[in-house]
Amino acid sequence: MAKNNPTGDGRRVGAVRDRSQTQTPSGHYVKRDAETGRFLDVKTSDKTPFKGVRREKR
Repeated sequence: MAKNNPTGDGRRVGAVRDRSQTQTPSGHYVKRDAETGRFLDVKTSDKTPFKGVRREKR
């Protein structure tokens, strides 16, 4: 499990496990479960990638 110490600094130490992200043709990022391949979440607030989630190769 990734650690979040020291608390309150807004960042994590290490990556989120069993998750990856890819960019859609519209420019939004979508988070995917590495085990099942299902899409979990789409970031629609802005077109920046999720923090701490590894990116898939195109």
